[in-house]
Amino acid sequence: MLKIGLIGCGTIGTTICKAVDDGTVEAELFAIYDRNIEDAQRLLSSLRREKPRVIETSEMVKNIDLLIECASQEAVPEVIPLALKAHCDVMVMSVGAFADEVLFMTIRELAKDNNCKVYLPSGAIAGLDGLKSASAEDIYSVTLTTKKPPEGLEGAPYITMNNIDLGSVREETLLFEGAAIDAVRAFPANVNVAATLSIAGIGFEKTRVRIVADPALTRNIHEISVEGAFGKFTTKVENLPSPTNPRSSYLASLSAIATLKRITDPFQTGT
Repeated sequence: MLKIGLIGCGTIGTTICKAVDDGTVEAELFAIYDRNIEDAQRLLSSLRREKPRVIETSEMVKNIDLLIECASQEAVPEVIPLALKAHCDVMVMSVGAFADEVLFMTIRELAKDNNCKVYLPSGAIAGLDGLKSASAEDIYSVTLTTKKPPEGLEGAPYITMNNIDLGSVREETLLFEGAAIDAVRAFPANVNVAATLSIAGIGFEKTRVRIVADPALTRNIHEISVEGAFGKFTTKVENLPSPTNPRSSYLASLSAIATLKRITDPFQTGT
C-alpha cells in the first residue's frame, strides 16, 4: 500500500488526509507536518482511522513512498528536493513556486536522477488534457481569467503592496493583467492554476492572466482560452470556495484526491 507523508495541514492538506482516513484513497497516511504544530495536532485529532506521526520532513522522507506538499510556495524548495533525494515521488500543490526557472530545472533533474515522479494536480481548472494534447503542435496563446469575490483575494502580496481596499470594490473590477510569471508571485495563494497551465502549455512568460474582483460572485471562476494549430477551445469552471478558506476552490482539494486515486489505480484515462 502506498505510504504517504504530507506537509501543510491547512484546507487542502486536511481534505486529503480525511480522504485517506475514510478509505476514499487506498493508502497509508504515515506522517504529517506543519510549521504550526497546533494545526498538525488539530488535524491528527480529527482523524478516526489513520494515526500518522507528526515528524519533520527530513525524517518523514526516510519512510514514505510519496510526499504531498500543501504548505506554500516557499516550502517547495525546502521539502521537495529532500524527498526526491530520498527516492520519494512527490505531489506539489503550490505549483506557483515553479515560476522560478532554476528551481523548476533543479526539481526536474533530481526527479530524473532518482527515478522519481513529480505530480501536479489540475487544481481548480478544467482543460489540461486538451492543452497537453494541443501542445504536440504549435500553441499561439493561452489566457486565464480568474474572477473571485473580493474577500477571496485578501492577503495577496499584490493587494497589500498596491494598498487596494477590497472592501470598496462595488462592481466587477480588473485588478491585474499580465504574464503568469508575475501573477503567481503577486497572488501566490490564488492562481497556482496559472503555473500549472504554464507548465502544460507555452510557459510562464507567454501565458496571460487576468484577475478580477467581483462582489456579486459567490463562486470562484476560472476561464481558459487556448488557440493553436489545432483550432481553439475555451473552458469555464465555477468553483465553490472551500468551506473553511475562501481563497481556495474546493475543486483544488478534489483534484489532489483524484490524482492520488489515479496513482493507486492500474486503469488510467486521459492523456
